[in-house]
Amino acid sequence: FILDSLPKSPPADSREAEGIIERVTPRLQHANSAVVMSAVKVILYYMEVMSGSGAASADSIRNLTRKLAPPLVTLLNSEPEIQYVALRNINLIVQKRPNILENEIKVFFCKYNDPIYVKMEKLEIIIKLVSERNIDQVLLELKEYATEVDVDFVRKSVSAIGRCAVKLERAAERCIGVLLELIQTKVNYVVQESVIVIKDIFRRYPNRYESIIATLCDNLDTLDEPQAKASMIWIIGEYAERIDNADELLDTFLETFEEEDPAVQLQLLTATVKCFLKNPEDTQDMVQRVLDLATEESDNPDLRDRGFIYWRLLSTDPEAAKLVVLGDKPVIEDDTYKLEPHLLNVLIGQIATLSSIYHKPPEAFVVRAHGGGAVPDMSGGIEEEDEEEEEYEDENDVSGGAGSGGGAVDLLDMGGMGISEPKAAAGGTGDVFGDGGSYEPKAVMTQVCSADKSGGLTIMAGFRQVQNTIKMELEIENVGSSVPVSSLAIQLNKNAFGLSPASQQISLNPPIAQGASGACTVDLLVTPAMLAPVPAEQPASPQIQIAIKNMATGNVFYFAANFALEAMFAPDGALDRTAFIDMWKSIDDRKELFGTVSDLPPSSVNIEQVQAKFAANNVFFIARRPVPNAEGQEVVYFSMRTVSGMEFLCECTFKAGVNACKVCIKTEKASYGLLAKAAIESLLRS
Repeated sequence: FILDSLPKSPPADSREAEGIIERVTPRLQHANSAVVMSAVKVILYYMEVMSGSGAASADSIRNLTRKLAPPLVTLLNSEPEIQYVALRNINLIVQKRPNILENEIKVFFCKYNDPIYVKMEKLEIIIKLVSERNIDQVLLELKEYATEVDVDFVRKSVSAIGRCAVKLERAAERCIGVLLELIQTKVNYVVQESVIVIKDIFRRYPNRYESIIATLCDNLDTLDEPQAKASMIWIIGEYAERIDNADELLDTFLETFEEEDPAVQLQLLTATVKCFLKNPEDTQDMVQRVLDLATEESDNPDLRDRGFIYWRLLSTDPEAAKLVVLGDKPVIEDDTYKLEPHLLNVLIGQIATLSSIYHKPPEAFVVRAHGGGAVPDMSGGIEEEDEEEEEYEDENDVSGGAGSGGGAVDLLDMGGMGISEPKAAAGGTGDVFGDGGSYEPKAVMTQVCSADKSGGLTIMAGFRQVQNTIKMELEIENVGSSVPVSSLAIQLNKNAFGLSPASQQISLNPPIAQGASGACTVDLLVTPAMLAPVPAEQPASPQIQIAIKNMATGNVFYFAANFALEAMFAPDGALDRTAFIDMWKSIDDRKELFGTVSDLPPSSVNIEQVQAKFAANNVFFIARRPVPNAEGQEVVYFSMRTVSGMEFLCECTFKAGVNACKVCIKTEKASYGLLAKAAIESLLRS
């Protein structure tokens, strides 16, 4: 607090500033990282005061610059969380005074076991510190990162290569050479990110590197992301006169014009008009078709307006159209130093606070409560609220007043049959186990990767929960790799469940030699940052895309495994009977999902054994009752909740002597309803 208060008292002159800095400098060696960052903030503030005060002050500033580097570097040897906070602050510092760490770029090179959020922040700082002196070293490092298994990190690394090219004109050709090497790997997302950054390089250095366009055109088939498609279309339109079959290339994109993303449609419209202005004889029909699609078929106002503007220009004054569409465009600038000077000064003054982590001024995220303001007077509304509650109770008292046992609606017809409350039922379920709960969830193993795709390894995968930890089990058979498999690195792509590995490293002990097999387990965490949004009114995909790198051979391979939602059920998913009934009533009947599971094993037609099996998988018994006027039929109710908070209600109907079960699932999370039903069906079949 003392250090934080110092910048609030401006010094009288540079001599006083130097005196304060001299007293604060020993705090740079403090063991507490917060004290170190506050000391850095004070020194940076007073250095600003000393600037412009003569040669003596300039020498002092150079000496202070050398003293600030070691404590900042030391912070990067701390825990990942402290590293991240330090990196966010360093990001600001190198924007203000890049010479502090200009010779320390190596300390920001990523380690294999750095968390992804640390790696991403290090990349940002590497780009800010890159110069013509260290560009070769940085390019080698970024090229290595582009072969990692984490897709987001690889994309960021490829983008960083492009940003280096934009920043350093003399190194642009070397950067493009590295990007071309990466394109030759034919890895889908690497190629797409390379196309995006090459477009920026073309905008930065027009008419200089067109020789690589042929290589880009050879990889058109791999482009399936809107941004990559839009970038490639821009390149084709901009350099149509240098591409022999530019009109044919654009025509391939036009086949799916109506299904494309708006950004792709806008680029297609502009590129087609450019192509027409450069080669009107061969592209007249094509431009007419695009203008018709944009103005008559599309409901996107931006696309329609641009289409009408182009149509009017082309029909009234083609020469004016050339000046507008083909005119010289401003060269893009390097966006490495992207914070405005005023905002940067504010954030430098907020180092070691949340502002320096968010990179936002305090007023952007702190809402202050002002005393003495008007407070809503709720006293007059209490009586009215009570009256509303009484009216609500009267409206819902459908069971006949006081004699109805409290007025609750017995929606599931559970009352009057001597059914225990859920806690008692849970206790009864425990008795079914006999030995105190010996049933253990098992992962259903399926082959997810064949030997021809993984460098000689056959991989089986399955999911289950053990002691409240979600686990992915892998069975690996070394079919054709002469090098024993001893260590793997794993990464998951964003998925509908937000799952990511607790550790990216997998050790196999003993190593799996050729002809042998082995097994390993990967603990999974639910991480909000890894959650892939599910499109509205679409079922969530069970697929989890996985990348694995064989550390012994360097081989990276990709596959997808279907996640079992039952591995995600939480131990706190039990509901009491009243809560279950209320929730069942509140969910629209249109959100019910039905299914019949047939050919069940004997253990799955015995309700007590089903309760035991379900309880072991965190599917909690609520109640059971016979079906009126249906001899031998019973209905059993269960509840479950995922570790991410999604709740599901389940109704299972059994009939004596029939090895089948009818399943009904109700949930507000309609996108995940099918997965919950599949989980119940899987447990019944097990």
